[in-house]
Amino acid sequence: MPAAVATRYARALVELATKPGEVPEPERVLEELALFEEALAVSPALRNVLLSPAVPAPQKRSLISRLVRHLGCSDLVRRFLLVVADRRRMGMLTQIRQAVEQTLDERLGVVRVEVTSARELTPAQREALEAALARVTGLRPRTRFRIEPELIGGAMARIGSTIYDGSVRGRLEALKRRLAGLES
Repeated sequence: MPAAVATRYARALVELATKPGEVPEPERVLEELALFEEALAVSPALRNVLLSPAVPAPQKRSLISRLVRHLGCSDLVRRFLLVVADRRRMGMLTQIRQAVEQTLDERLGVVRVEVTSARELTPAQREALEAALARVTGLRPRTRFRIEPELIGGAMARIGSTIYDGSVRGRLEALKRRLAGLES
């Protein structure tokens, strides 16, 4: 049930953030939510105040407005956070932000990809890999790169639950399985 609630809040925010001419850009809205969430994570006292039913709503609203202003967040994010606080959903902020991220990706035709390579890829290699991923998925990849020397060489790409393994380790394991099948 909490996921459904978070999704409803996310859809409402994304709907507002993607209206033509809306300021800030949708990606900036996501960054601002993450910034606010980070502020709550580093200050347990602040988080406790915003989650406590004993703290009056006007005090919470004032605190949120001051913090948002200090962080440089947009009016859209400020108003959204006030609604979240008024509805006592501040404890779901992480789930809401994740749902906003997912909803925005769907709306903007973006797919999240995690690429793991044996060594650092050059900018040209990254660009070529992202172009290939765009052709495969038909979507614009938002790629996060990691290095894992155990791959020996090559790279692996994970899109959701699908893994494209072009690593030397993966090829060696496939060869091992084929050879083991011949021995039986």
